[in-house]
Amino acid sequence: MQAVKITEHGGTDVIEYGDYPDPEVGRDDVLIDVKAGALNHLDVWVRRGLPTLDLEMPHVPGSDAAGIVVETGPDVTRFDEGDRVAVSAGVNCGNCEFCRDGDPTLCVNFHLLGEHVTGVHSEYAAVPEDNLIPVPNGVDWITAGSTSLVFQTAWRMLVDRAELEPGEKILVLGASGGVGHAALQIADYTGAEVYATGSTEEKLQYARDHGADHVVNYEEESFADWVRAETGGRGVDVVVDYIGAGTWRDSIKSLAKNGRLVTCGGTAGPNPETDLPRIFWNQLQIIGSTMGTPGQVDDVMELVWDGTFEPAVREVLPMSEMARAHEIVEGREGFGKVVVRPDSEL
Repeated sequence: MQAVKITEHGGTDVIEYGDYPDPEVGRDDVLIDVKAGALNHLDVWVRRGLPTLDLEMPHVPGSDAAGIVVETGPDVTRFDEGDRVAVSAGVNCGNCEFCRDGDPTLCVNFHLLGEHVTGVHSEYAAVPEDNLIPVPNGVDWITAGSTSLVFQTAWRMLVDRAELEPGEKILVLGASGGVGHAALQIADYTGAEVYATGSTEEKLQYARDHGADHVVNYEEESFADWVRAETGGRGVDVVVDYIGAGTWRDSIKSLAKNGRLVTCGGTAGPNPETDLPRIFWNQLQIIGSTMGTPGQVDDVMELVWDGTFEPAVREVLPMSEMARAHEIVEGREGFGKVVVRPDSEL
């Protein structure tokens, strides 16, 4: 089969698209004929290399994909040949205390398809049965293949971890990014008053059209000063910051007393400067979050499938142009997801 491969960590020149061994289907695996996938900033980090990663090269990346079941392992019970499915990337052991307590995202061996193990940016992918979500007829492959990771991540951040309530004020940084555009729609859905940042008028208009009540161009003014002015000096109840370095101190400054900052990553750097006096004096909460539990995934994806939430798609590219897809994400061109499809599907 044909697959996206990174041959070593580095720039976009380490990305190849070519022959790769067909997947081996394990007892609880499902083989899918991939129709569409999507790039996440995670794929950029994997390509560049992370201190915790020790990957066998070449490595097939990709955490988002959808397609049709073509084969099932002997222990698979939930899916049959011909079923339409999407990938949910989080993998857990199922046996540790956290898995037994019902939150497998806290699993001591939690890892992600495409980051720690072989991903799904290929013509065919063998995926554990527990990592697949049924896709209803009528849902297009672009939507099915681009929404799982960001919408489940944003749903867990806002609904479960930050416990966002109707009427609360929330600031979403990078509202046109993958997680950002999902968080924007979920915040609006919960009935919160939504503040959002963007770097161009096009991105700000997108934010307005998808639930933002207040918007600011962060390249023209300090978003923390703007939030304080817009809220009469009070600040917001929740900040969504997956950017990290460069925004962290202003995110903390934007919070009202007893506010919550929730984060799922650090696209601009993992070790930002912080403001401890403001944190303890204002009794702020710093909350980490990752993927959703199976129940949370089901809840949010039902709202994607019925059209309540919709993915923003920047561009659709063949997998052979994956280097260009990385450039779009790294350069913050446009808004939403970059979708990739096997060349044989185009």
